[in-house]
Amino acid sequence: QLQASGGGLVQPGGSLRLSCVGSGRIVTSYPLGWFRQASGKERELVAAITWGSGHIYYADSVKGRFDISRDDSKNTMYLQMNSLKPEDTAVYYCAACGTYPDCRPLLATWGQGTQVTVSS
Repeated sequence: QLQASGGGLVQPGGSLRLSCVGSGRIVTSYPLGWFRQASGKERELVAAITWGSGHIYYADSVKGRFDISRDDSKNTMYLQMNSLKPEDTAVYYCAACGTYPDCRPLLATWGQGTQVTVSS
């Protein structure tokens, strides 16, 4: 499993940086993705990145505001979130991708997510 962290409460227009850490083989061998699930809504893919950062996908709703990256030497993936909006409020999860760029999760279970709340 991969574990997300770094969430919190931020005002509209603010920034947060999420981190995702997992076991070495999972993190370094597969594309990785960030998902989010708002209350009462289905989980959705936010961004995905291939091994070696060769290709990146962003959902239209975050394009130009979010930046996904990975550091395979640290078994870590990041999501830099800028210009945050109230509609970005959700629990954010990370996952290894069985497919790309749609990132169907490789594993059947989800790791711990991190809550992001954008509110004044």
